[in-house]
Amino acid sequence: MTTTPVSVVGLHGGAWYGPGAEKALRGADLLVGSARQHEDLTTAALPGTPVELWGRIDELAELCDERAAEGAHVCVLASGDPGFFGIVRALAARLGRERIAVHPAPSSITLAFARVGLPWDDAVVATCHGRPVRQAADSVARHHKVAVLVSRDSPAEALGRAVLDAGCSPRDVWVCSRLCEAGESVTQTDLPGLAAGHFDPLSVVVFVAPGLGVAPTAATGWGRDASLFAHRAGLITKAEVRAVVLGKLELPPAGVVWDVGAGSGSVGIEAARLVPGLRVFSIERDSEAATQIDRNAIGTSVVVVNEAAPDAFRDLPDPDRLFVGGGGIAALDAALDRLRPGGVAVATYATLGPATVAAERLGALVQLQVNRGAGIGADRQVRLQAENPVFIAWGTP
Repeated sequence: MTTTPVSVVGLHGGAWYGPGAEKALRGADLLVGSARQHEDLTTAALPGTPVELWGRIDELAELCDERAAEGAHVCVLASGDPGFFGIVRALAARLGRERIAVHPAPSSITLAFARVGLPWDDAVVATCHGRPVRQAADSVARHHKVAVLVSRDSPAEALGRAVLDAGCSPRDVWVCSRLCEAGESVTQTDLPGLAAGHFDPLSVVVFVAPGLGVAPTAATGWGRDASLFAHRAGLITKAEVRAVVLGKLELPPAGVVWDVGAGSGSVGIEAARLVPGLRVFSIERDSEAATQIDRNAIGTSVVVVNEAAPDAFRDLPDPDRLFVGGGGIAALDAALDRLRPGGVAVATYATLGPATVAAERLGALVQLQVNRGAGIGADRQVRLQAENPVFIAWGTP
């Protein structure tokens, strides 16, 4: 016996999308959905069609299975795109994907980014429905553009508090509520405003790192001259070395960077300038140097940690990228214990001994020798003046 397929139709404010959805609705012998969906789909739109409310997914699947086996055309009502964090996954698991016909509406994520006026092909999507809010908060902290589906149990303001607790750098925030329904609203705010507010639980919250609304963009210029950073007696990663280090770090569009033994903070500061979506922690035990990093980092989101490694790592989020410019092999090993899986580490050394040990940990080693042009003689002929060589070890442990 052939079983009649079960239709799943996505709605927004009682509106369906496309002729296939309308045909499924008007040809239905039974409409099954939540009370809110039945209210949205007014009886005037589909007069005389029997309706039934459902709660648990196993009960819904059993009802659909029984009525479809009897030859009835069952139409399940859903919100937005039912294949996007929706009922399709559960129904397909219980009935088989070949037995369902899906007619989606635009997802609430699509509508939220449309209202904000931003593309979202580079966005990360998370949900608080049935999942810990801290997981969504971690996604916001680690990525430059994130949309989160909130819920009655985990509303937008609870998500905002969790994001602040995660130590997230500043974000532009939009709370998009009751999209395509009566009472639709879009509220723009920031992280403190989100945490302190009170919003409709039927919302999508969009987070974007400042300046990265359309696409991740890098600051112009890197490997900047050492004269642009306050530093002590030449204790700074030289511009050419810094440029190579930043290249080896393969900076992601968002995530956590540790600059250990930061000195002047030049590596971490340039990382923050290049990719504003990063959370950068400059770790320096010397108080005078830490004060200089604070001055050098003005205009960036760099956080200075004035404490020695490894104690300085205690309350920091695990890094996605790690640069060790001071502290020796002990600091490198302690930091590597916290590096996220798939993370990249880079370390620099003035001598070959520790550099070789670091290369054993990380996998690759190069010596960088820089010779600077300098004038000589009355006619200012140019000679090459050698800088001390630097050994750079890098890799994914």
